[in-house]
Amino acid sequence: MNQILNAQQLYVRYAPMVLRRCKRLLGDESSAADITQEVFLKVWEKRSSLNDDYPSSLLWRMATNMCLNYIRDRKRRGENISCENMLMQISCAEDVENEAGNRDLLARLFKRHPESSRTIAVLHYIDGMTLEEVANEVKMSVPGVRKRLHALKTTLFELEAP
Repeated sequence: MNQILNAQQLYVRYAPMVLRRCKRLLGDESSAADITQEVFLKVWEKRSSLNDDYPSSLLWRMATNMCLNYIRDRKRRGENISCENMLMQISCAEDVENEAGNRDLLARLFKRHPESSRTIAVLHYIDGMTLEEVANEVKMSVPGVRKRLHALKTTLFELEAP
């Protein structure tokens, strides 16, 4: 942060974005609020060493990483998933073999493109952001984002071709 913003300014400006991201990843408002607070607590603790020109990108990455860590920790501890979440997972699940194939396909796809292309794809296709919103988030032009998405589609068709 070129001009180091104080924690209150960061919170007022970016907390809604961080909370939305956490809710999207966790699906639980209470846990999302807790992780949002943890993100800003970590920023406060490390405020003297942080130097990021784009605090929104930093906070987005921190929220994503902390949510993924939270999910992994819950799985490691063997915490029960609520019945509602379990039914949702079962109803959305396809056969395991198909899932494994899809994961392999995605791994091969993203190995051929920069990490930022993966971020762009997640923001657009999973988080439902518009091309303009994605471009603002990753600090690229809309045509640049469109070009990256097109390149991913082209590679995907090549990988799926017999």
